[in-house]
Amino acid sequence: MIDKVVIANRGEIALRIQRACRALGIKTVALHSEADRDAKYVRLADESVCIGPAAASKSYLNIPAVISAAEVTDAVAIHPGYGFLSENADFAERVEQSGFIFIGPRPETIRLMGDKISAIRAMKEAGVPCVPGSDGPLDNDEARTLAMARDIGYPVLIKATGGGGGKGMRVVHAEGALLSSLALTRAEAKAAFNNDVVYMEKYLEKPRHVEFQVLADEHGHAVHLGERDCSLQRRHQKVIEECPAPGISREMRERIGRICVEACRRIGYRGAGTFEFLYENGQFYFIEMNTRIQVEHPVTELVTGIDIVQQQILIASGEPLRYRQEDIVMRGHAMECRINAEDAATFMPSPGRITQYHQPGGPGIRVDSHVYNNYVVPPFYDSMIGKLIAYGDTREAAMARLRIALSEMVVDGIKTNIPLHHLLLNDALFQAGPVDIHYLEERLKT
Repeated sequence: MIDKVVIANRGEIALRIQRACRALGIKTVALHSEADRDAKYVRLADESVCIGPAAASKSYLNIPAVISAAEVTDAVAIHPGYGFLSENADFAERVEQSGFIFIGPRPETIRLMGDKISAIRAMKEAGVPCVPGSDGPLDNDEARTLAMARDIGYPVLIKATGGGGGKGMRVVHAEGALLSSLALTRAEAKAAFNNDVVYMEKYLEKPRHVEFQVLADEHGHAVHLGERDCSLQRRHQKVIEECPAPGISREMRERIGRICVEACRRIGYRGAGTFEFLYENGQFYFIEMNTRIQVEHPVTELVTGIDIVQQQILIASGEPLRYRQEDIVMRGHAMECRINAEDAATFMPSPGRITQYHQPGGPGIRVDSHVYNNYVVPPFYDSMIGKLIAYGDTREAAMARLRIALSEMVVDGIKTNIPLHHLLLNDALFQAGPVDIHYLEERLKT
């Protein structure tokens, strides 16, 4: 059993991992930058190590510093959380080569699924439905590329194989713009990811974003924990997530879930992961797999009753999964709002001191946040300061509780996106059911 874990992350996910470790009787080492010295998770950890200055490149992304911190504290394992080094195969490899347990998939699996072309190829071989596309990288044969786009049918999407978070993508609606768009996307990909390899796929006009949560151990066992709808997005960044996804039948859930579980077995997946799909006209199309814990994992935890972070740690310890598929029962509905330190109208970050902070409560309410009164939100990192989650017997009940909780939440001294969540939770179309991934941006234009 793992008895001490280095948490190689910050913010609410660092506190979330810390709580899971404490529930398992595991000691924690909080790594932090100089800017995060006074963070709650640093104060609550059994040990803490400052690994560098505020800049993430010199602290949270500094692989030698993270490994050294594990060595000097006699830790056994390293949990990367999400973001930063969580999907860095080289980091996972360095962790294992240094004699520590990486709480996540094997390095080769991260590499396989981190490259979108190899991921799609692997998923097609496993029988996972994928978006029609080029089935590989685009070469310099312009005539072949133009012919391929005609076969796929416009509009098409040019995507960087090493992209993520909405970067390295460009929609092309007509043949006349294809080659110039291809050149621009390659240049952007080279600048952002140092990798100019791109591919092409059909652009779906009004899809939803539906993802399946999986758990798999190193003994060949895997289960899925149902699906989440994450369609309310702005610039490909999720804003509100919910579980289960509205309008997905039990039969469809079981069919796609089985496909995801079988894909885990075929690629030798280990740990928690998420299969992300676009869903349109009753069809699922695989887009990528996230080989880490997701920001939105709490909604699945509330509906299934399973602590996903604890399962990550137990799987990394070598234990077999404690669940069979028939043990997984989804009850009720959960919805999550990402609370960001940003202007709700302009989306400009709003770092600074929180002069007053009040967490809401009541039946079915969960708050995952690391902030407190007089906490200073640093300007160096992602603007998310917490997650507000509500659970109810139905979607309507969860949404009603979430509205009440938002009205009780107080974060003074900085601006937050709470007004945006009020707007969305009172939006008639969103209340009525699922919306597509473009809905929020279109709604903000009105």
